[in-house]
Amino acid sequence: MRTAVKLGIAILLVTAHAAAGVAAQPYPSKPIRMVVPFSPGGLADVVARVIVQPAARQLGQSIVIDHRPGALGAIAGEITAKAAPDGYTLLFATSSAMSAVPTLSKKPPYDPVRDFTPITDAGRVTFFMYVHPSLPVRNMTELISHIRAHPGRLNYGTGSATPMIAMAQLLLLHKLDAVRVPYKGDAPTALDMSGGRIQFGFMSTVPGYALAREGKLRMLATLMPARSALAPDVPTLAEAGVTGVSTTSWAGLFGPARMPAPVAGRLVTEFRAVLSRPDIVDTLGRQGFLARGSSPEALAAYVKEQIDTWRRIVREAGIAVE
Repeated sequence: MRTAVKLGIAILLVTAHAAAGVAAQPYPSKPIRMVVPFSPGGLADVVARVIVQPAARQLGQSIVIDHRPGALGAIAGEITAKAAPDGYTLLFATSSAMSAVPTLSKKPPYDPVRDFTPITDAGRVTFFMYVHPSLPVRNMTELISHIRAHPGRLNYGTGSATPMIAMAQLLLLHKLDAVRVPYKGDAPTALDMSGGRIQFGFMSTVPGYALAREGKLRMLATLMPARSALAPDVPTLAEAGVTGVSTTSWAGLFGPARMPAPVAGRLVTEFRAVLSRPDIVDTLGRQGFLARGSSPEALAAYVKEQIDTWRRIVREAGIAVE
């Protein structure tokens, strides 16, 4: 009996010692997963790859991109929210996952405020209105007139919540009838638009901008409040005579709720440093992404503000909550 007790105590001591050794390992001690809510080839994928490479070098561990498209980012968001809060699963979230999901779903699979640890704001996404060259339109006024002249006969694509909301505002404002075709990101949206299967829609700069330069798409206006340095000749919607359409597309980094403060703090330090580097800002700017870092507190406040804003837009645009 005494031998068994001694053996049991010895096993407990060895186990406790091993656990202490694991706990004492510096973070990170293994590769980190970055969950991206969209398909490869879109702007979210490009931005995530640009920032994880230098961050991985600073952290001393690889960061693996895990694409989980679908459901406006809810799939990626739910995966991250349910992951262990140990710093090895992060979310490159956009306004789709953090602003649209909670405002367009009656029973969202997570709470953007309660179920995540904010790390840093990443920046703002530039969107343009693109049309297929076969459409006989050169500006927003002509596009609106063309849609009105062909009610229910034109298709537009939406690869995320931002174009979906913006198009809902535009159609409601001008009492237009067009058919929405949803996609899992801007890359497949751009592919179908350049092939003529859909005729128009808002998309980010990747890969829409490159296709426009090749003459496979045409840009009519930017959704941003100011003209883009990428295409300074393309007017804002307001300059193009369209008011009442205003949706901010943003991105940020998050982890699951209840991450240890030292782990979250390390991630905040490294990713904010990356987002402030002039070369990174320039690289992302040339992709139509306006980089910016922030404190976790500022990001948390922005998430709450954007949920309220999107809820108002959804209500005003008459979009059904499912």
